[in-house]
Amino acid sequence: MTARDNRFGDWGLTVLRVVTGLVFFMHGYVKVFVWGFEGTAAGFGQMGIPLANVAGPFVGLLELLGGLALIAGLATRWISIPLAVTMLVAIVQVHLPKGFFNPEGIEFPLMLLASTVGLALAGGGALAADNLIAARRSAAPAKPAAAPRAAHA
Repeated sequence: MTARDNRFGDWGLTVLRVVTGLVFFMHGYVKVFVWGFEGTAAGFGQMGIPLANVAGPFVGLLELLGGLALIAGLATRWISIPLAVTMLVAIVQVHLPKGFFNPEGIEFPLMLLASTVGLALAGGGALAADNLIAARRSAAPAKPAAAPRAAHA
């Protein structure tokens, strides 16, 4: 295998997509079903996140549903963008003052930011619902063009 050989590249993206999706799904699950919207909003408020009563539930649902979408490979590029934004906000608002390393530094959210940016740029790889949708669209018979209308004088 050479440096230019990319026959396993789509599978690498698949691993990245599924694991990133699982991490987001689990974090969203905790925010929605364990802490609940009120508990999540209270936690966001304690961390200094603006509009915590809106941001907390929104991020919880985004992580839960966005994580599922990533696992399935559905709208991978599009769902990766808001997930990346949440990680950027988390880094700047919460983790940056606490240094680089876990448990409270930027290390983990930075990896999630990098993963979501990579998926937004490269797509979801193999075994993604996006691929099935694209294949169906390209296999659909082309609609015949409408005959041009004769000009009336």
